[in-house]
Amino acid sequence: MHSTLRDILAVLGGALALSGCSSPALVSAPLSQPRAIALDKSGAVYAGNIGHSIVVRISHDASGKTNTAIFAGDESQIGSNDGQGTSARFQGPIGLALDDAGNVYVADSDNHLIRKISPTGMVTTLAGKAVVPGYADGTGPDARFDDPTNVAVDHDGNVYVSDNHNQVVRKISPAGIVTTFAGLAGQAGNADGQGALARFDGPRGIAVDRAGNVYVAAQTSSTIRKITPDGWVTTLAGQPGKTGGADGPGASATFNVPRSLTVDAAGNVLVADTDNNTIRKITPEGIVSTLAGLAGQAGAVDGQGPSARFKGPRGVAVDGEGNIYVADSDNDAIRLISPTGMVTTLARAPGK
Repeated sequence: MHSTLRDILAVLGGALALSGCSSPALVSAPLSQPRAIALDKSGAVYAGNIGHSIVVRISHDASGKTNTAIFAGDESQIGSNDGQGTSARFQGPIGLALDDAGNVYVADSDNHLIRKISPTGMVTTLAGKAVVPGYADGTGPDARFDDPTNVAVDHDGNVYVSDNHNQVVRKISPAGIVTTFAGLAGQAGNADGQGALARFDGPRGIAVDRAGNVYVAAQTSSTIRKITPDGWVTTLAGQPGKTGGADGPGASATFNVPRSLTVDAAGNVLVADTDNNTIRKITPEGIVSTLAGLAGQAGAVDGQGPSARFKGPRGVAVDGEGNIYVADSDNDAIRLISPTGMVTTLARAPGK
């Protein structure tokens, strides 16, 4: 097996357990700041390897045998070519999401593109123009993005994009028509309101719930925002510009550079609160609590809830049983938080 794939397999080893399969053996291999990960309905894992600009697919059979392959891209070459599998090229595939049909959407950040990979590995460019940052709504190649950092997909096939440097959230219809869902391009801020009246400051993590509400982790303002299907933006939790680790209702809670979030089956928003080194939970009513880790305390300790330690968690995912999967980036490790709050390490770089 190629060393790059071994690295990613180590990063993702625990994710196979989250899909409902028996736990695999830990893989002893170097990890390098694992980040975004997505799972499909079969339990296969897709990862964007930023350093090598590839998308990897890891699957397993009934016997537990793991099959790892480059799903799309070439680790030795960057670019923006569309094509089948390894004939395609990426440059900074940082955000991933899957739709109900198994298509993988990629925020190809350094190319300023949104890409789509079919279940058979055919890569196409859904929207944007390669290596041309900017801001423009339009269809397909007529649209422009500036450092798209993450994507989410609703059940109707609409793709939502955190367009980081433009300070807006974009929406791409199944036909490839790009519109600005919320915010005003080039205007940073924290104002609530509908559509273009709202402001964002560093939109990064993005997720969508079953009702079509979109959640955004605004890393610069350290807030979590909620956008209803008709474009109304409110601040779900956090105080704009005030960092901290306080739990509590809505505006009384504080975060410290949250970079990723996801939504569980009950509608709770789970947040990788990166600079606090914690994993937080926001109920649908806006009550914030700390699930694991202790604010301001970095480390690499397994244990129950606040006795556990993380260091720079940047990615978070959740399965149907409520297990939370954390890319503990600065520890070069993958951690698992059980529904009871017990944190364990699924994979870690040697010597960490």
